[in-house]
Amino acid sequence: MAKQRSKVAKAILEMADDQRRSGLLSETEHKKITIRHLGKGAPRAAEPITAEQIRTLRIRENLSQAVFARCLNLTVGYVSQLERGTRQPKGAALTLLNIVRHKGLQAIL
Repeated sequence: MAKQRSKVAKAILEMADDQRRSGLLSETEHKKITIRHLGKGAPRAAEPITAEQIRTLRIRENLSQAVFARCLNLTVGYVSQLERGTRQPKGAALTLLNIVRHKGLQAIL
């Protein structure tokens, strides 16, 4: 069962939403506040991605594994393992792959 937010947490979130709408808080600052107060209810930072989706991303960008790995600051071996499904991306690699998935490689170059 999810923990109920306190009245103070609700008030802080409401105030943060108002400040974001008025331009007093940036999107980044707003997310920090809401994630801190939402805890487990906060949205995931990055969506899981399958081996086939990773391979499709690389092909969509028309890159070899070596060039794709270089752009993401990963090793070729790691990209190969991701595409074969023997390893799952985590942390920064998963975040970068999600950025490439949603915005294209140019978003990180």
